[in-house]
Amino acid sequence: MFGLQTYFNFTQGLFSVGSSVFVHGHLHRLLTYPIYHRSLAQLFLSIITLVFLSSSLEKGVGTVRFLFLFIVLSTTTGVFYAFLDLLQDVSSQKHTEGLVPVALACVALTTMHTKMTKGFLCGVSFPTMALPWVFLIITTALIPDCVLLCNVIAILIGWFYGKGWFSRVDMSEARAVNLERIIPFRLLRSICPVMFVPASTEERRKTVLPEINPTPGSYPVQAYAPLSSINTTDTTKMYEGWPSSPSALSSPTPSVIPHGSTHSSGTSHGQSFDQTCNHNHFSHSHDQL
Repeated sequence: MFGLQTYFNFTQGLFSVGSSVFVHGHLHRLLTYPIYHRSLAQLFLSIITLVFLSSSLEKGVGTVRFLFLFIVLSTTTGVFYAFLDLLQDVSSQKHTEGLVPVALACVALTTMHTKMTKGFLCGVSFPTMALPWVFLIITTALIPDCVLLCNVIAILIGWFYGKGWFSRVDMSEARAVNLERIIPFRLLRSICPVMFVPASTEERRKTVLPEINPTPGSYPVQAYAPLSSINTTDTTKMYEGWPSSPSALSSPTPSVIPHGSTHSSGTSHGQSFDQTCNHNHFSHSHDQL
C-alpha cells in the first residue's frame, strides 16, 4: 500500500478514517486505514509496535483467530472514531491511520485475560490494567500522525471485547480449525520463515512451546573426577565419629570389642555355682538319712 501511494502520488489521507466515513459514505476506509501510512517512519514504527504488542495475542489464540480479531477491532475502532469525529467542529476534525490503534486494542484485550497482576517495562513495575495506558503515552509521543482520541477508543474497544461484549461475533476454535484448511491459510502455513500458530490448543502448544530433547549426558552438566586420580591409600580420618577414607567406607561397620567372652564367662560362673549348690544340698540330705 505504501509503495502504491508513493509511486502514484496519492492524495494525503485518501485511505484514512474520519468523519468522511459517514459524510461521504467512504465505508471502505474502515478496512484500509490500518494498512495506510503517510510516511516511511510511521510505517516502520507501526510495524514494530504491532509485532511487539500483539505477538502474545497471536500465540494465545492462533493466527487465523488473530487475523479475525485484527479486522473486528480495527473496524469497530474506526466506526466509533468516525462517529465522534463527526460530532466535533470542522476545524477540529482529523483523520487517522496506521496499526497503532489495533496494537493498543490487542494489548487491552490481552490484559483482560491474563492472570498476571503486574507487568514490567524497562525494569519498572506497573499494574497489568495500566499497561495499555502506558503504551498509549509512549506511542502517541513517538509515532508521528497518531491521534490520541482514536487510541483511547481502541483501548476501550479491547477491554469491551475482553469482557465478552462482542461474544456474538467471536470466532470459535472449531471454526478457526476449519478455516485453516482453506487455500490461503494452508499456503501461509507451508511457508517456512513464517511462524503459523495453529488454532487447536494442543497443536498451538507444540508450536509455541516445542519439546526439548537434549542428547544423553548434555544435561545436567557435571564434571566427575577420573577414578585413577582418587588416592586409594588406607589413611583413615575420623569426621564426627565416622570414617572418611575409602578403605573405611568399604567396611562401614566399625570394629568393636566383642562381648561374647564376658557373656560366656558369666555363664560358666553361673553353672559352677549351680553345681556347688546341688552338691551341698545332696550332702545335707545324706547326713539326715
